[in-house]
Amino acid sequence: MDVKQEINSLRAEIMEHNRHYYDEDAPVISDFEYDALMRRLEELEAAHPEFYSPTSPTQKVGGTVGSSFAPVTHEVPLESLNDVFSFEELRAFDERVRAALPEGVEYCAEPKIDGLSMSLEYEDGVFVRGATRGDGVTGEDVTENLRTVRSLPLKLKNAPERLIVRGEVYMSKAVFEELNTARELNGEPLLANPRNAAAGSMRQQNAKVAASRKLDIIVFNIQKAVGREFTTHAETLDALREFGFDTVPYTICRSYEDCAAAVESIGESRGKFKYDIDGAVIKLNSLAGRQELGSTAKAPRWAAAYKYPPEKKESVVKDIVVQVGRTGVLTPKAVIEPVRLAGTTVTNATLHNQDFIDRLDVRIGDTVLVRKAGEI
Repeated sequence: MDVKQEINSLRAEIMEHNRHYYDEDAPVISDFEYDALMRRLEELEAAHPEFYSPTSPTQKVGGTVGSSFAPVTHEVPLESLNDVFSFEELRAFDERVRAALPEGVEYCAEPKIDGLSMSLEYEDGVFVRGATRGDGVTGEDVTENLRTVRSLPLKLKNAPERLIVRGEVYMSKAVFEELNTARELNGEPLLANPRNAAAGSMRQQNAKVAASRKLDIIVFNIQKAVGREFTTHAETLDALREFGFDTVPYTICRSYEDCAAAVESIGESRGKFKYDIDGAVIKLNSLAGRQELGSTAKAPRWAAAYKYPPEKKESVVKDIVVQVGRTGVLTPKAVIEPVRLAGTTVTNATLHNQDFIDRLDVRIGDTVLVRKAGEI
């Protein structure tokens, strides 16, 4: 396969995975595997600019806009983030920022919540509309479902006359385990992970279904504020908390070493958060500096998302059982010695189907590596 063929093949494969992840809330590969595909495509496109395409998934944000809900054009685009996978890449990001902004560079380090990104609009402190990210420019109007989210304030305290914020709808680990336990008792297919469960809940046509899922939201950015001025990102987070939002925790970092330490600390604390995280975000604190650095077609130059490798632990297969769903679908599962992964106790692992079992030659008594990366 030549370079052009590999680029086209990767684009097609990634676009198909985007459809599964964003539009159907049913990914078929782990985040780690997806990131590897995207990284390979980015490397090839950088080395071969003659094959540039504006429709490449490296130039686009998220998924498409579905037809179930009314489309909403975002007043301020909801951008994606550039990923880094090592401390060397994190240092390179810091060096690029400092080269462009030689004085007083300061960052905020935050956990990257693994949920469904939302834009929330308030008029005179009253919640008036909410939309999914969609492709970053146009999303879906899910206002009524958002009204059922427990931690979303419908009326803010001392808010500016017009406010647009960005947040992440999530299902807590505790609620997810509770929901899957009930589904298993009812013979229903288990939900793959909290992120998919939250996304599927927000796309329900009946808001009562969304309400029953006990979703929460945490906000992490002011997209627009009319009648209020800010100079730093930290100021905006503090103000959002005063308005009544649940906000993402942050740490101020004044050097690369501070950033690396914050990334390590967040990674070590993954299991302590009530929500899943899929990385740590390093953001320039100065809002004026952000304006100066600007963005690419897809992502801001003033932020980077550090992606952690999937957590793995050894266990022993105690039994192999077959789960029968209500529709009669048979799903083999491995019953394993309990292990703690990302803050949850894992006692079962999906084996997908007989071909999967045969390919891995999984047997009772085998020692296996269990990975929590999207689906266990």
